[in-house]
Amino acid sequence: MAEIISADELRALIDQTYRVEEEYVALRRSYEHLQSTIEQVIEFLPNAIWIVDPDGRIFLQNSQANALEDLFGILRLDEEDYEITFHDRSYLIKSALHNDKRLLSATDITEQKRKENLATMGQMAAHLSHEIRNPIGSIALLTSTLLKRVKEENRPIVEEIQKSLYRIERIIKATLMFSKGVSAQKTPLRWLQIRESLENAIGYYSYGKKITFSFPHEDFELQGDLDLLVMLFSNFVFNAIDAIELDEEEEGHVEIVHSEEGAFHLFEIYDSGIPIENKKWLFEAFRSTKLKGNGLGLVLSKNIAESHGGEIALCEGERKGFRISLLR
Repeated sequence: MAEIISADELRALIDQTYRVEEEYVALRRSYEHLQSTIEQVIEFLPNAIWIVDPDGRIFLQNSQANALEDLFGILRLDEEDYEITFHDRSYLIKSALHNDKRLLSATDITEQKRKENLATMGQMAAHLSHEIRNPIGSIALLTSTLLKRVKEENRPIVEEIQKSLYRIERIIKATLMFSKGVSAQKTPLRWLQIRESLENAIGYYSYGKKITFSFPHEDFELQGDLDLLVMLFSNFVFNAIDAIELDEEEEGHVEIVHSEEGAFHLFEIYDSGIPIENKKWLFEAFRSTKLKGNGLGLVLSKNIAESHGGEIALCEGERKGFRISLLR
């Protein structure tokens, strides 16, 4: 015969059932709160985070990881620390096993790698520049002596050698400046000083087409480093000349337009040469689409402008050019 449960026993059983249910609900809330806290923590982290089940399925991930869904597909789950390249970006992958879950993190180290590579390339370039500088100086001195004695029909040959030496000297100067950093020694100066130096520099630059130059004729005062500002403007003018040389037209034009806006001098430099390619590389050191140069001209120009309280940007509109601002 079945045992008869008393009313008190039944009441105690029901109370116990309620307590178990309440404990379950509290435990579930605690678990959900813990999971929510974990989600908030990993969402706060700047790198991509995945928590993976033993079968390789994603148990939890943050928004950064969600944006790198394709990257997760090529990760090596059995390795702890390694670097990987994905879509032209470099990532440091770290992995750790905790209980039955594996924690993976991906940190974007592209900028760090770029700076390390630039530092190494800068050191190598500076060393080579120092080694090259002395023989180039000797050649330049001998060429100047030769120019005084050469026959008139051979004079263009010697002058072309001088122009080539000038180009090498510019590359050496730019490389050494890049390795040391730009430091502006500002003094009051006039635009006509910059213009005169710029015109002299163009005379040493080698090009084959007929190119006309239009520079501001009015004189005005600037606060700046004459040598650095001449380098800034000559870099843009020489880039313009190179772009015109690659154009199909037989002639070309380079124009500098000046205006003032508040506390700034504004210069817009236009040319009729080929369009600008790979705009994302414009201010990337040692990256150049030109046959001439070493990819430092625009980088140094940007640094020079910033050292004078200004900046450089592409001109917006139909005409191809750059906009330079300098603090007055």
